Formats: sequence, C-alpha cells, structure tokens
Amino acid sequence: MKKAMFILNPSSGKEKASDYREQVVFTLESMGYSVDTRETEKQGDATHFAREAAEQQYDFVVAMGGDGTINEAVSGLAEQPHQPLFSLIPLGTVNDFARALGISLDPPQAIEALKSGTEKWVDIAKVGKQYFMNILALGQIAESTYEVSPEQKTRLGALAYFIEGVKAITSDAEEYFTVEHDHGYWEGDAKLVLVALTNSVGGFEKLAPEALTDDGLLHVYIVKNAALPAFVRIAGAMLIGKLEKDPAVEVIHTTKVSIGTNEPMFCNIDGDEGCATPFVIEVLPRHIRALVPPDKEELEA
Repeated sequence: MKKAMFILNPSSGKEKASDYREQVVFTLESMGYSVDTRETEKQGDATHFAREAAEQQYDFVVAMGGDGTINEAVSGLAEQPHQPLFSLIPLGTVNDFARALGISLDPPQAIEALKSGTEKWVDIAKVGKQYFMNILALGQIAESTYEVSPEQKTRLGALAYFIEGVKAITSDAEEYFTVEHDHGYWEGDAKLVLVALTNSVGGFEKLAPEALTDDGLLHVYIVKNAALPAFVRIAGAMLIGKLEKDPAVEVIHTTKVSIGTNEPMFCNIDGDEGCATPFVIEVLPRHIRALVPPDKEELEA
C-alpha cells in the first residue's frame, strides 16, 4: 500500500487544525494511502518529519499549517534523493505558497482538491543552509515582522503585520547594499530588498506577476527610497502588478544573487527570521514535486 505522511501544526489557523485532521486522514485513505500522522510541537519538527518521509521513501507528504510550517516541510524534502509527492492545506495568516500554486485558501476545499490534483515540479531557493519557496526580505520593514507575536497573529491576522510595517516605514532607516547577480552588480542605499520566487508575496498576488513557480529565476526588487509618500505609491503598484515600473524600484531577474550590507543584517525567510548577510541565494529549479489543482496547471502550461 502507498504511504502518506500528514504533518500538521496544531497551533495554526487560530488553532483550527484539529477541526480538519479527520477529513485529511479520511481523504488520503480514500485515495489508497496508509497515513502516518505527525503533529509538530516545536520549531524544526516539520523539517525533521518531512526529511524522514523522504529518507523512508514515502509516496506522499501533506503539510497543514501556515507558511512557516510549509517552509519547514519543504526544507525537509529539499535536496533529498527521493522526492515524495507534496501538497499542503493552508491555515496561516498569508499562505503565499498556496496562493502561488492555486490551492484554495478554504481548508475543506483544499483537502477535497487532493483527489483531483496534477503533479508539477516547482522551484525553491537556497540561502546558506536554509530554503524558501516564496520570499526572502531584507530591511527594517522585514525585521518588523519579528515583532508580531503568535497571539497577535491569532487575534489580528494580516493586520498585525501591517501595523508593525507602518512603524518601520515611517522611520528614516536605510542600509547600504551590494547586490551581485547574473547580469552585473548593483550597490547603493535601499530601504527594502525582496527576493521573490512566486507571484504572491505577503498576500500581494500581483507583486511579481511575471514570476512562475517553475521559471528557474529569482526576482529581486530593490526599493531605493521608500519614505511614506513613496511607499504609498509603491504599495499601489504592488496591488496592480506594476512594481517594476516604479522609479524607486530596481528590478533584477537572476538565477543566483550575492547580497552584502555594511553591518550584518538578518533576513526574513517566508515570514520567519533567517540568516545574516553576507550570503548567496541560488534557485533550485523544478525541485519539489508538488500536487496542484488542474486549472492552475492549465493556466501555466
């Protein structure tokens, strides 16, 4: 019998994961899988579980939780010789990877869609010993998200990030960056540097409209001057997919990028704190064997 590992974070989705647990197990069993259910208790558990599933050659891994849990599960599968089929049930505040893959943000619909999905190899990126599927961010705005507590996430959702972001935007802090990429070199002061893999970043589904989940590219956005009036303009550009046209934004499409700063600066990886500069980011093209809805596959074909 085929084997599936179901990884869930019981604290995700305003602690509603337990409400959907039985439905996921029932669905996987109806698809012919024997189901091994694992609950995370601490940071790193989902990575450990997913790596175990790859090493023991499970056929399918399903992760349920927010972007942090999904990042951990993908990190466990990354660079493993055996790649189980992978899918996710989104229960987080933003759910960027689910948005990018076309997976419903309604958990019951996402669970039901497991029955009819199609396989698609998708990109991830590597920085140091860490991996990401959506976004790496640098700057005070990115650092401000660390101030959002789990309690605020549960109570306020995405509004919690907005509140902390506004605090950072209204400051005058900028950092001197050096950015080396496939096509050359950029250096200068910037308020924010984003390295995106998908079209959905922070819930902005049109931030990088040209970014596909399997294009083999990193999409780098350098916000050079984002005082409050400029940020309002830039935020509007994000909403309509015109960020590349903004005069305060430098855009680079590359397979590899090296980023440095005057002083070590910690990045934000898929919503959580990552490593400090300097570092090199490289794309791992078509690396994860994902299960996506058929309509998403047709749209990107």
